[in-house]
Amino acid sequence: MFECVINISEGRDLEVLQRLSAAAGASLRDRHSDVFHHRSVFTLVNDAADLERDVRALIDAALASLSLEGHEGVHPRLGVVDVVPFVALDPAHAAEAVALRDRSAEWIAATHHLPVFLYGPVEGSERTLPYVRAHAFSDLAPDLGPSRPDPRRGAVVVGARDVLVAWNLWLTGVSLETARDLARLVRGPGVRALGLRVGDRVQVSCNLFDVRRARPSLVYDLVAEHLPRTGAIERAELVGLLPEKLLREEDPGRWAQLGLGEAVTIESRLVAR
Repeated sequence: MFECVINISEGRDLEVLQRLSAAAGASLRDRHSDVFHHRSVFTLVNDAADLERDVRALIDAALASLSLEGHEGVHPRLGVVDVVPFVALDPAHAAEAVALRDRSAEWIAATHHLPVFLYGPVEGSERTLPYVRAHAFSDLAPDLGPSRPDPRRGAVVVGARDVLVAWNLWLTGVSLETARDLARLVRGPGVRALGLRVGDRVQVSCNLFDVRRARPSLVYDLVAEHLPRTGAIERAELVGLLPEKLLREEDPGRWAQLGLGEAVTIESRLVAR
């Protein structure tokens, strides 16, 4: 089984989001939308052939429906279909995830005539998504497609990566600068983090890309330890799903505090279909 966690630059129009969810077909296991980030994360899981079919259908629908013109949101973005990462849920099939990435990237460039950047294994080295965001169209040319972003649809970043947990901490009683300080504190091996203003609140937004080093509970406790006296963690929020194995590594007594539970595992959504 393979996962594809497609990040699309639309988080407000519920009618459009329903159409996109329908386009994702039987592979869709979760959709997380945020009006402030103006972004939705579609989690698709299936065998390779069915996943590839549904990924293409969702991309087709998003590119036909959406535009970056006038788009405003907290989250950085390069395109309407911003990030398309493929994940082998069994690490033994990592090479197949790379093949899915490469076929999808070639299809996007050929069918939709958009610039496509790759991340993950690229020409014998490992290219990260933050590197692409920082260097795209300056000192990093697209791997496929046109050399410039499309005015309406931008560009697409297609990757192959390990399991990643997207997870946010919503804070009260702290400033944006303090949230940024806390993000810098937790950033490191296994963790990428940003301090963001989201509406009238602030958030430490995390990608836990090596959960052997950075489980949610470890990040939560580090932030809690360094909060000022006026501050508190209002809640933790999982974006998308996580493998059951990762859930079992956390104390069940803390699942609610960490925004986790049986219902947000990949395995539970597979059984529900």
